[in-house]
Amino acid sequence: MSTVTDRPASASPRLAARWESKVQRAAHPLSYPALQAVPGGLLRVPKLGILVKDAQLVREVLKQPETFAKNGPGTSSDLWTPVLGEKVLLNMSGQDHAQLRRKLSPLFAPGFVEALSRKALAPHLATLTQQLASGQAVDLVQKSHLLSSEVISQLVGLPAGQVHDDAFYQQIHRISGSVRLRNLGLSEQQLRQARELMEGLTGAAKSAYQSGDPETIPGRMRELGLSEQEALGAVGAFALTGTETLTAYIPRLIALLIDSGWLPRVAAARQLSEASIAEGLRVTTPVLVMLRHARSAATLGRLRVAPGERLILLGFRINQLSGTFDPQRNSAAELKQLWFGGGVHFCLGAPLAMAQTRLVLDALLNVVSESGPLRISSRQAARRVLIPAYQRLLVTR
Repeated sequence: MSTVTDRPASASPRLAARWESKVQRAAHPLSYPALQAVPGGLLRVPKLGILVKDAQLVREVLKQPETFAKNGPGTSSDLWTPVLGEKVLLNMSGQDHAQLRRKLSPLFAPGFVEALSRKALAPHLATLTQQLASGQAVDLVQKSHLLSSEVISQLVGLPAGQVHDDAFYQQIHRISGSVRLRNLGLSEQQLRQARELMEGLTGAAKSAYQSGDPETIPGRMRELGLSEQEALGAVGAFALTGTETLTAYIPRLIALLIDSGWLPRVAAARQLSEASIAEGLRVTTPVLVMLRHARSAATLGRLRVAPGERLILLGFRINQLSGTFDPQRNSAAELKQLWFGGGVHFCLGAPLAMAQTRLVLDALLNVVSESGPLRISSRQAARRVLIPAYQRLLVTR
């Protein structure tokens, strides 16, 4: 059994930071370096919006949803509403948002999502550990796609494996990859493609909802008082955002741990697992920015914000400025999970994402403890995607 505690000679925080920068720049070759270079805590950029890079001011915005709304022109609702409809947490504010969130909350209780994730992932994680232990090279991007898809399939009532269809996933990538900060809308052709995706995605969920089967998640949504429109909107949002976000994050976390030399050290000191996940979320911040729309005049720091202005919250830059990836120092602890948002819009799916990530990380740590360190044999960053990610990450012993 390996109990390595020293950092491998080839690993370093600098290597980890260099690859993270490559992943971010491949996804957003123009906007990422431009946003990184934003000076000061507040900057108004004509035709773009107000850039906010101060942690206290970002939290001030997040805590005033009636003034700084998540929906409205220039926000992510431009992308989601034409595809998913009006009744989705992603594009709602106010009382309607609060009511829908209350209805959905029981589905994301930590104990429930932990059990659901464990049931969905157990056979796949067993295969993963066997492959790595035997010396095979595993593409963690494909594997993470499979794992997150299986959980989403169970969550929304789809047959196992349906979301994992590669053509389906590549179509999501093509649509999300066309989104830009200046223009969040989709073309008519992209909208047609996205709606076709949604029709195929929600067919099984619609049947499960209408049958009222409490063994399915859509059936439970009906029991919890969600309308069919609300339930199907939730299904689409969870499948489209949950699958892609975790497929992006899990390989980046493992790459950070290997590149920095922390993976064998965490395997020998499992109490650092939670800090490793938090530090990974801090350093990667899968969603580059958070967008808000000013519904009324307000003051933010030294600036007067006019009604209709857009605010671009640079959470990723605030998180990065806390330092390099280091689970022992754990700078993430001071940021109150800013990567999941804040206030009434704090990510409802955070417990599900954390449960899946813990299970995958624990499986890999077991491989390291029992069979020795892992290394990256080949990798490629994904180009021009909405959520920065690896296109390929081959890991082996």
